[in-house]
Amino acid sequence: MTPLDYDFLRKCLKERSGVVLSADKQYLVESRLLPVARKAGLDGLGGLVAALKGGHADALMTAVVEAMMTNESFFFRDKIPFENFRSMLLPALIAARRTSRVIRIWCAAAAAGQEPYSLAMSLKEMERDIAGWRIELLATDLSNEVLEKARLGLYSQFEVQRGLPIQLLIKYFAQVGDTWQIAPGIRAMVKYRQLNLLSDFSHLGMFDLIFCRNVLIYFDQQTKIDLLDRLARVVAIDGYLVLGAAETVVGLTDSFKIVGDKHGLYVPNAQSFKPSAVPPKKLGPHLAAVNGGR
Repeated sequence: MTPLDYDFLRKCLKERSGVVLSADKQYLVESRLLPVARKAGLDGLGGLVAALKGGHADALMTAVVEAMMTNESFFFRDKIPFENFRSMLLPALIAARRTSRVIRIWCAAAAAGQEPYSLAMSLKEMERDIAGWRIELLATDLSNEVLEKARLGLYSQFEVQRGLPIQLLIKYFAQVGDTWQIAPGIRAMVKYRQLNLLSDFSHLGMFDLIFCRNVLIYFDQQTKIDLLDRLARVVAIDGYLVLGAAETVVGLTDSFKIVGDKHGLYVPNAQSFKPSAVPPKKLGPHLAAVNGGR
């Protein structure tokens, strides 16, 4: 692959996904995109680039972007955000939403579903506290491929051993050959939808809690600023934003402020609160957290 071809692919990836590749990641591009070129019957990466430059290659561009996504995830990743969810965030939202008895949660980079299913299992474990409530749990990702995997809820032995407590594996999963499938009732608690975070998402409506973890680390500064400011417009003034352990809003926006010493946990800054979301379209049947499960 020539330097010009690499620069072209870097530019395409940034424009389509926001992901920024440094100049020394050519090996990564080659290893991930050569299979895409072969599958499309093209002559190596040079042929791939030529096809993309030729236009009318939307499906090929989608395949390129999806192949370059990291999609790294595992159940109850980093533990602390889920401990905060059970001990602090959900109780606070229950207290604040006693009139409507509705809580809306968005996992903004769901990958193969481990994060939203971790939240769904946590909700199921707390079903006595939310009996009669409507909990809407929306999970989105850029990649349709990983969303299909998420909808199936089918994971390898390695994947269920990463962060998933054995008692929850036994309680909420069934073994299917060499794999494990999460219970239909838990799968039904999550609504999946394809979404590019670079595009407008105000049509999703307002959320009480947004998990957007390990996304900002792949963006340049201006893209981070833009995304954070748009997230601030779809989170309730008394809602919460959860970022990854290596991510921060400091130096990027005053739309959020950190919650005490809770690293990675933020609330909207009331002084800069500018809601712009339209009422959400229905996500299908209401996703009641107290339904289903094994």
